[in-house]
Amino acid sequence: MKTRLFPCATALLLAVLAAGCGEKSPLAARPKTPGYRFAPIVRTDIVRTVEATGTVTPRNTSTGIPVGAQVNGKVIKLFVDYNSVVTNGQIVALIDPLVYDATYKSAVAQLHVNQANVLVRKASLKSARASQELALKTLERKAALLEKNLCSQADYDAAKEAAERAAAEIDSASASLASAEALVEQSEAAVSKAKADLDYCSIRSPVDGIVIARKVEEGETVVSSMNAVPVLTIAEDLETVWVEATVPEADVGNIRVGQTVTFTADAYRRKFTGRVKQVRKSATSTNNVVTYPIIIEAENPDEMLFPGMTATLSIETARAENAVVVSAAAFRFRPKDEDIKDLEVPRGRKIWTLENGRLVPHLITEGISDDSFTALENADELEGKEAVVGYETVSDKEARNGGTNNPFMPKFPRRNSNKGTAPEPKKK
Repeated sequence: MKTRLFPCATALLLAVLAAGCGEKSPLAARPKTPGYRFAPIVRTDIVRTVEATGTVTPRNTSTGIPVGAQVNGKVIKLFVDYNSVVTNGQIVALIDPLVYDATYKSAVAQLHVNQANVLVRKASLKSARASQELALKTLERKAALLEKNLCSQADYDAAKEAAERAAAEIDSASASLASAEALVEQSEAAVSKAKADLDYCSIRSPVDGIVIARKVEEGETVVSSMNAVPVLTIAEDLETVWVEATVPEADVGNIRVGQTVTFTADAYRRKFTGRVKQVRKSATSTNNVVTYPIIIEAENPDEMLFPGMTATLSIETARAENAVVVSAAAFRFRPKDEDIKDLEVPRGRKIWTLENGRLVPHLITEGISDDSFTALENADELEGKEAVVGYETVSDKEARNGGTNNPFMPKFPRRNSNKGTAPEPKKK
């Protein structure tokens, strides 16, 4: 079956086509104005932090202070247990002192013998000196008689020999006295050692603290050879603790002693505050990642933090309060050439704003940044404006028209009771 067009219908179709060719169709391409994405430039607080994890430790040591036995013997008494509070010098354990007490008494007795021997040697020396004095007087008389021929030469020689023998006896007595005095010093050292060993039977706490580990039981024999055998471990004063963290080399250059640190522990739903105490220079390399240990000192209210707990730290490395701030993405915006073809663009770090439909550059001196937002120095005139951060895409338009937000976009820092993006430093 063939379709036939009537003459009037054909004329109407031709008229419509002619009208369409003579005027622009509403579907024809129209010039497009570029759309932009913006970020507000506002005044707020901004804080730069370094995130790290660490371990709660007692002060001055990572595992506590080991208290050991310096002598061998059986532990006959333990005076403390886990969590016992001890003071400096307090006796915490006792080793059987029977053998060491006997050794001490024997050393004291030997000292008395040697001291008596010194007295005997002194008497011998005194007697030798008296004999020498008599021999010298006899020699003088014999010499006077010999000059008058009233004494034989043999008598004079005998007197001279007796004087020399007396002098030799004095030398011998002096040497014997020195030897006896040396024995006294040796005995005094033996007494000191025996007394020290006896005192070591009473094991004392070296610091004020709390017992966190017990290594032996009553009745157990400890044998000390080259090193002291650990008996207890004491944590020094848990009212103040240390947190030992490791920081990558890329961040350690921003950390200084005294900076504020906030951290949390998994056991509590609260934040703790401390300060950087040490930035140690002993590097550790693991899988080509170099890290440095950082020591944070913090108050431990009610001794809530236990040694060994894991802490998640935020170290405040810089802070700017009441500063003009913009999203860091504003510095990454690069306009297309056709959008700035009639504009002279200055060199340097800049952000862009849209004024009267045209892009306007602003040279900027950057302040601190927290990687999401950057503080602007000497830019008060830009407060309240909007910086261009990129060109608008189809998804951006759909999100804007639909009233949805991108959950992955960084949220602008809001001023709150803590003043900024990190807690306010602890007041001294």
